[in-house]
Amino acid sequence: MEVKKAGVVGAGTMGNGIAHVFAMNGYDVALMDVEESFLERAVSIITMNLDRMIKKEKITEADKEAALSRIKKTVSISDLADCDIVIEAATEDFAVKQKIFKDLDSTCKDSAVLATNTSSISITEIAAEVKRPDKVVGMHFMNPVPMMKLVEVVRGVATSDETYNSVMELAAAIGKTPVGVNDYPGFVANRLLMPMINEACYALMEGVATKESIDTVMKLGMAHPMGPLALADLIGLDVCLAIMEVLYSGFADSKYRPCPLLRNMVKAGYLGRKTKRGFYEYE
Repeated sequence: MEVKKAGVVGAGTMGNGIAHVFAMNGYDVALMDVEESFLERAVSIITMNLDRMIKKEKITEADKEAALSRIKKTVSISDLADCDIVIEAATEDFAVKQKIFKDLDSTCKDSAVLATNTSSISITEIAAEVKRPDKVVGMHFMNPVPMMKLVEVVRGVATSDETYNSVMELAAAIGKTPVGVNDYPGFVANRLLMPMINEACYALMEGVATKESIDTVMKLGMAHPMGPLALADLIGLDVCLAIMEVLYSGFADSKYRPCPLLRNMVKAGYLGRKTKRGFYEYE
């Protein structure tokens, strides 16, 4: 698979980061969302992140302008028709992804690979919705995308060797370290990470320790750069809950039962950094 143009569906935190990385590595990018305001905000964030790279002397002003020139904003799925790969980075909701993939399948050229940045939803189930299941694959980037090296490349039951190998090579070409993973709930990263965050929620709910103490234990005792509750705020508590629900239903195992405190936080709208309040408060 030769990739000259990539499409990204969803201009939120993950989508703008994916667009940033592809554009910085010389690929034309069609960045799509449902509203122009979302796209404008995404480009502002990409610009800010590129400015930070200039200050750190990692890139030049010319590099920044070249990267921005490669990103084309759109609210029309038809502008993805000529993409060689499209990466869906919409909300972690199967019904939403189902519709997007059906629309992409009927719009994109037959040779295009359809990838999803889902952090937990079954690649096999998504692929069952399209006429090219062999060309559906997971590309699970880590947040923040421009900084984090890992990409989980997830193959569903129908993913072809050609698709899988091409996406492994593509991930390496954009400066990431691809790791092959099979399609089971939570893949590897979130199957290990989310139960830790969930258990930290239980420890807080049960009064084992304060949120600051729980996070300090993991930072100083386990050399984690960020405590699990602060990390949950960064990820988004709604995202954490959605992934725990996938693990709980996927394995039908009580050890993945979402913590009631986590559920209540989400019900209250305390979703972390994006709402300026989660386990911690943010200005």
